[in-house]
Amino acid sequence: MAWNSSVVMQMGRFLLLVILFLPREMTSSVLTVNGKTENYILDTTPGSQVSLICAVQNHTREEELLWYREEGRVDLKSGNKINSSSVCVSSISENDNGISFTCRLGRDPSVSISVALNVIFPPLLSGNNFQTVEEGSNVKLVCSVKANPQAQMMWYKNSSLLDLEKSHHQIQQTSESFQLSITKVEKSDNGTYTCTAKSSLQTESLDFHLIVKDKTVSVPVEPIIAACVVIFLTLCFGLVARRKKIMELCMKDKDPHRETAL
Repeated sequence: MAWNSSVVMQMGRFLLLVILFLPREMTSSVLTVNGKTENYILDTTPGSQVSLICAVQNHTREEELLWYREEGRVDLKSGNKINSSSVCVSSISENDNGISFTCRLGRDPSVSISVALNVIFPPLLSGNNFQTVEEGSNVKLVCSVKANPQAQMMWYKNSSLLDLEKSHHQIQQTSESFQLSITKVEKSDNGTYTCTAKSSLQTESLDFHLIVKDKTVSVPVEPIIAACVVIFLTLCFGLVARRKKIMELCMKDKDPHRETAL
């Protein structure tokens, strides 16, 4: 009986060791990218190229690695998947800012490490440089902007800081645009407006030329047509009435002795 109890205790200890050991075995592998063991941000610039090398640490067998650009899987050559894998990001542009690359363990996708690109570039401005509007109408000057780090935006008019009038000017800013709205344009609004973006790298400007022309006097077409119709009908009725009188006179001229005979 004592022998059976000893066997049971030894079996219990063995199972406990197996239970404790298996999870540690399954999660012992660690991924690194360029020697870093945690997610990180990689600073870069437009036109440059970066290499990302993912490797498995503490592995006891060959491990397949997978690369993802955002949510899309990156195609890898067969010799670039086992235990160590690299991807090369070339011709980096401003549009790659914030894009993340993730290396995952093939048998356990929860084991992963990510790298986000931080593309640093000066302000880039664009927009419709020339606009012609009528006096009294509304206009919007939209200055599209891209910058990293974010730029400080300002509007100038004829080389001087724009004096904003609450009921006349309105500014709206998003991460990609800086918009100036002018309500009920006046002749005094005519001029050159400059969108200026200032970042820690440099300052960029873009001119918008606003031409305010005289308000066009529109001729009301419908009342004129209605008046023409009335005049035409009046003439028609007048001609009909005169025709009756003319006919009566003609009848009298044809029978000048009719009253004498009677």
